[in-house]
Amino acid sequence: MNSTSEVLEERLLKGRDVLTWGDYTSSEIEQLLESAAQLKEKQQKGIPHQPLAGRSLGMIFENASTRTRVSFEVGMTQLGGHALFLSSADLQIGRGEPIQDTAKVLSRYIDGLIIRANDHEKVKHLAESSDVPVINALTDLYHPCQALADMLTIQEHKGSLKGRKIVYVGDGNNVAHSLMIIAAKLGLNITLSTPEGYEGTESIWTEAKKIAMETGSKVEHVVNPKEAVKDADVIYTDVWVSMGAEKEEEERGKVFERYQVDETLMSLADTEAIFMHCLPAHRGEEVSSAVIDGPHSVVYEQAENRLHVQKAILQAVFK
Repeated sequence: MNSTSEVLEERLLKGRDVLTWGDYTSSEIEQLLESAAQLKEKQQKGIPHQPLAGRSLGMIFENASTRTRVSFEVGMTQLGGHALFLSSADLQIGRGEPIQDTAKVLSRYIDGLIIRANDHEKVKHLAESSDVPVINALTDLYHPCQALADMLTIQEHKGSLKGRKIVYVGDGNNVAHSLMIIAAKLGLNITLSTPEGYEGTESIWTEAKKIAMETGSKVEHVVNPKEAVKDADVIYTDVWVSMGAEKEEEERGKVFERYQVDETLMSLADTEAIFMHCLPAHRGEEVSSAVIDGPHSVVYEQAENRLHVQKAILQAVFK
């Protein structure tokens, strides 16, 4: 049975938006991880759990999606509710309707919204105008649901999070940003190893380092990946060319050439280190086939855990 403080904390999550983990306390994030683990166990045991029966989730997508769309839709069904896929091309916002009008109208039909959009400011604007909770399903700056699934996966393999060393190798993109924030919140030490000029957004670095000072963790940048991965518990990478940067593909291929996670790089980490990738992956570019398909890889468990953490988020924030 939950303690009084846990029940009060659960109530504080009701109606909350999930745009970035910078808006949440460490204990709130830990609570979501605990809930996700419990939901995963219930599913594995075949125990029905449908607290969102009769509820509806709107899912706005500006970009293609596999894991995010399917895991949210299936997750909502497993919780007893219903999810509606809403392509931005089919909505009036695709023809210029103000985002606040869309938000106000949809709030009268549904109980929550997820949105995958190019511009994080658009998502913030949607959340400000909406009367139901809005969940960031990926923007140019953040990918919070992925980061929460990553923490659950690390916890399952390492037993604890605090003090673990995670090294992200590659492009300082939205995935890297969310990893920095959530790692600092939960007391992990995180190193980004990127080429100079590809570290990510300066304001997010400033925020992550401030959080790290409060939690006693460390956030750092190391250009040389071979130096960065020493004693790493986790090595993480993502594609070198994110959505929207396709015109830079040739240039980025040259810049990131020495940032491929291969067997040599993995051998420099802790012998029990795990390899992570948010997918989709380009074998032979940011990661070798031998690593992503090898014994250290947990990428499919990561993908599965998207389902469980998103169910925990939905259950927590729906009013």
